[in-house]
Amino acid sequence: MEQQKQGAPVVAATSPTALVGEEEVEEQLDIDDNMKHCFENLIVIDVGANLTNKKYSRDLDSVVQRARDAGVQKLMVHGTSVKSSKEALRLSRIYPDIIYSTAGIHPHDSKSIVEEPSTWFDFEHIAQAPECVAVGPCGLDYQRDFSEPDVQKQIFAKQLHLAIHLNKPLLIHERSAQNDVLEILDKFENLPPVIIRGFMGTAEEALKYLDRRFYISLTGYLCKDKSDTGVRRLLDNGTLPLDRLLVETDAPFMYPNTRASKLPQHVKSGITERSLLYLHRYCTFQRNEPCSLPAIVEMIAAFMKKTPDEVALATAFNALKLFGLS
Repeated sequence: MEQQKQGAPVVAATSPTALVGEEEVEEQLDIDDNMKHCFENLIVIDVGANLTNKKYSRDLDSVVQRARDAGVQKLMVHGTSVKSSKEALRLSRIYPDIIYSTAGIHPHDSKSIVEEPSTWFDFEHIAQAPECVAVGPCGLDYQRDFSEPDVQKQIFAKQLHLAIHLNKPLLIHERSAQNDVLEILDKFENLPPVIIRGFMGTAEEALKYLDRRFYISLTGYLCKDKSDTGVRRLLDNGTLPLDRLLVETDAPFMYPNTRASKLPQHVKSGITERSLLYLHRYCTFQRNEPCSLPAIVEMIAAFMKKTPDEVALATAFNALKLFGLS
């Protein structure tokens, strides 16, 4: 059952090597309602969930199971500090082949490394673990001043050196700091794959990343974007190719508000009842969950004028390839 979820289940079920003749295929599908239910799932990968957040402390098993039931086959849990990177690694060992971890020092937390330099060695050790599939989120955030810009740049550069040394993909967090982020990245040679995660910028800014062959990860933010130059335009006009796209929930944040008044009707109509069931039953503005990802994929597909299966398959393939997920 597990293998059929992870692959292309419709093909597997109707393959002549699996069953002999059309009658046996029909009989098998009629008998196994659970298998039919599995066919209806989008198979998606969430490349950014903050499951170390205390909001999940009481029911994490249920959260992970709901994600699986909704079609989210694999989850990447982000570390944003030394402490949360360690916890993300622990979760990857509790849920092997489902959860994978990342190790990052978020720009907001950059000052903690300066204040306690010895913690950097713990961070390096965490990042070296095989279950840790990427370095980041790291980068620059000028929208808030939790850490001074010069401190952010210093810790960002340290993580770039580490990612190059380990040859692990880079997750970049950038807010109102694109020019400085690109200036720093351009100083480094032999960068591993770069992912701009949780992108919230303009189509023009996205082009600067895409011109460098970076990947862009999108969240439920597209429900909030009301501009004529932002994420929606990026999808509408075909600027963002499928082979550079990843998807994430950023749970418990970035709840995808499918009832948003500015969300086009054709996008709302593209969300299946099944995805809405998971979204409205289990997710709130206060606590989003990874099970909301199919709804996000369906909205992206509607904006791009593609089928949800196309977007799901492409983004899952990109994630498997980039992060070496088994």
